[in-house]
Amino acid sequence: MLGLLGNALVNMLDLSTILGMVAGLAVGLSFGAMPGLNATIGITLLLPVTFGMSPAAAMLMLIGVYCGATFAGSISAILIKTPGTAAASATVLEGYPMTLKGKASTALSIALRGSVVGGLFSGVCLLFFAPQLANLALKFGAPDYFMLTVFGLTIIASVSGKSILKGVTMAALGLLVTTIGIDPQQGVYRLTFGSDILVRGVDLVPALIGLFAISELFSQAEKKILRLSQPPQVKMDKAHGWKDMFKFKWLMLKSSIIGVIVGACPGTGAAIAAFLSYGEAKRGSKHPEEFGNGSEEGLCASETANNAVTGATLIPMLTLGIPGDSVTAVLMGALTIQGLTPGTELFVKHADMTYVVLVGFIIIQVLMLYMGRLAIRGFSQITKIPYYILLPMVMAFCMVGSYSCSNNMTDILIAILFGLIGYIMPKFGFPTTPMLIGIVLGSLAEKNLVRTMAVYAGDVSVFFTRPISLLFLALSVVSVAFALLQKHRDKKKA
Repeated sequence: MLGLLGNALVNMLDLSTILGMVAGLAVGLSFGAMPGLNATIGITLLLPVTFGMSPAAAMLMLIGVYCGATFAGSISAILIKTPGTAAASATVLEGYPMTLKGKASTALSIALRGSVVGGLFSGVCLLFFAPQLANLALKFGAPDYFMLTVFGLTIIASVSGKSILKGVTMAALGLLVTTIGIDPQQGVYRLTFGSDILVRGVDLVPALIGLFAISELFSQAEKKILRLSQPPQVKMDKAHGWKDMFKFKWLMLKSSIIGVIVGACPGTGAAIAAFLSYGEAKRGSKHPEEFGNGSEEGLCASETANNAVTGATLIPMLTLGIPGDSVTAVLMGALTIQGLTPGTELFVKHADMTYVVLVGFIIIQVLMLYMGRLAIRGFSQITKIPYYILLPMVMAFCMVGSYSCSNNMTDILIAILFGLIGYIMPKFGFPTTPMLIGIVLGSLAEKNLVRTMAVYAGDVSVFFTRPISLLFLALSVVSVAFALLQKHRDKKKA
């Protein structure tokens, strides 16, 4: 293995490989920061460019798009409350409140450094522990995935604000939204009410844009903020650096582990890892009252976890030939175009090329630290635009981003509808975050619950007999109990 690593480092000096990584990162950072555009779109557009490239350079360029877009989604989430990608759906909960407090520079610095740490951790795991993690992922069955989503849903108790009942109501509404469309198991229409618009169901990105970005635009318009000349300025100083991040060392380690485990399991995703890590950060925090109001811990946890997913999603794809999401499915297609077959053959017949990719993944994280700073400086200039110009621009980005998900006008209507929900419901004390969590986890929960009932003939005891399921069940009970105890203490203090 040492010989393979040495050869990989030598091959990394190839100019085409270096340029490929830089170009991929540049495209990924640009696509990720623009609402509605994501890594899948960027990789798909660059795929024809890779036809004449060497396999290693081609893969590293596409992986650069993946990593860059995953981080860059946090930039717009922090600056204008518009998550660039679904992976940044938890980032907006703490990032934007920090911007309102005049701490946008700190928020962006935490997001970048947390992303790099998470990416490096997943890169090391990919390099040294890929087969072991792939075997662990294979042990997850449908019951285990379902209990994982149940554990994720327990975060609702922590983010429901003053009333858990209202939070649960919004989460139930989010879960209900995921059932709209065609039943994936039986192929029948559900909750479409005879409308062709609802047949496709509700995509996550338009709902996300509506709940946070468009609802915020409505709120700002209500405050007549257009009369103000400019939004708060973002000063990109060096006040927050690695020394400041050191206090989050154990939090970043825990979040990275969560991200790697979730990412190695096919069919999950960065958004789920971010919410799980966010919930764990709040439960272990000495200042849980800061969450939702600009908590540095919450921001660091979500950004570290969602970027730790990037390397982990490559593990089942490279070792087992199982793509975990749309991004790795396209990457798998890129490997096939190069005449390579994912699986054990990559690590035996094409070990030289494979280890160049694995080492290159780690180098991409280092490059992202520097290129990410440039992207932050560039996109932070958006705060110099007067409000009467900025807000219509953001609205236009929201419309274009919603439409670009599937090139369908229906998604624009969905974004506006969720914008109204996100604007009206908080006025009556109903938080929107539980609804978002319900939408993110709903499809995965339903799919695996139906599979479990089909495979085990409706026997619910399987959730109490499988070790992994039982572990997540126990964690769910502890999580809810902790949240209820914390709320009881807060009431006592009040």
